[in-house]
Amino acid sequence: MSTRVALDTSALMMPVELDVRLFDELERLLDSFEPTTPQAVIEELRRLSEKGGREGTAANVGHDLATERCLVVDTEASYADDALVELAREGAIDYVVTNDRPLRDRVLEAKRPVIALRGRNKLAITQP
Repeated sequence: MSTRVALDTSALMMPVELDVRLFDELERLLDSFEPTTPQAVIEELRRLSEKGGREGTAANVGHDLATERCLVVDTEASYADDALVELAREGAIDYVVTNDRPLRDRVLEAKRPVIALRGRNKLAITQP
């Protein structure tokens, strides 16, 4: 069974905002993985992409990455962070990728490891 990695909004915006080669970095850390994202993250990216500017561009690229490369899953939660925590608590995913500190703490409390930016453009795993 493949390693399931859930990507949040901040993770999907990293390629534009932080010049991180997101999928290359995940392959470096995990070898093979199945990128997953909740529908709530897709909705959040769509809303952010309408704002325009650098954030809007980052969200637009993130939305395209998510819809082209990720398995999009439905959750009970409509708020993106809650949806990711729900997936972590249910054991539906193996890792969550985020740069959002409050979300990271919630995922670690749910006993799932978090992948986040360490240094300028490298990702690293934090165990619960």
